[in-house]
Amino acid sequence: MAVLETTALTRRFGTLTAVDNLTVSVAAGEVFGLLGPNGAGKTTAIKMLTTLLRPTAGSAKVCDFDVVRRSMDVRRNIAYVPQMLSADGSLSGYENLLVFTRLYDIPRREQKPRVLDVLKFMGLADVADKLVRSYSGGMIRRLEIGQAMLHRPRVLFLDEPTVGLDPLARKAVWDHIGRMRADYDTTILLTTHYMERGRQPLRAGGHNASRQGRRDGNDRGAEAVRRREEDPLDDVFTHYTGDVLDNNGESGGSYREASRTRRTARRLG
Repeated sequence: MAVLETTALTRRFGTLTAVDNLTVSVAAGEVFGLLGPNGAGKTTAIKMLTTLLRPTAGSAKVCDFDVVRRSMDVRRNIAYVPQMLSADGSLSGYENLLVFTRLYDIPRREQKPRVLDVLKFMGLADVADKLVRSYSGGMIRRLEIGQAMLHRPRVLFLDEPTVGLDPLARKAVWDHIGRMRADYDTTILLTTHYMERGRQPLRAGGHNASRQGRRDGNDRGAEAVRRREEDPLDDVFTHYTGDVLDNNGESGGSYREASRTRRTARRLG
């Protein structure tokens, strides 16, 4: 059963067509990747699916609700983790999550148990009381994904979830995304420009949102990505840094570096 469907979804900005006739179908519990370089229209597509941007033409449904006519119903069933930093560096990891339980109107008696559960699941229980500005980039991204999972959305949208992270931090984030689908049965739609992610459990194929809608031969596209060899630079990085860079098994830069990198990524599109 499809939990997300688009038909000829299109978005234009004046004479520029950012998303052109995108047609996809994502089944419940699936991890689906929108693959393409910066400027391909991936973020624009996600903004339409999360009701933040109105389509110019075409249609889309999420959880069987039209993104234009039933936007509030869509929002109740989804979560969105943007490229831009959404964690407050002046608060601890625990405090950040607690704030989000209130934003999601989670009953008071359930707030603390859910926060503790997410901290454990995302591997952040040991640093729950530390200020987020002391976190590495990878830890920050896992916290942000955890924030989005607090209200147990049916569909989770992730916009470039590993942007600016080094290979080890990226791997840690991807591992948690994979576990999330298995443990929470969450449907995940993400954007990425990392070709090697085709080896992970993404939906077969991938879509360049700026150029075409649903591709024929998705299986062939996925196989081509899978057969791509491991990035040798990632191998070199891992070889010389080892498997553990800090007490959480990753680095990914500081809070300030993560904020600067994501601003740059957003500006580049």
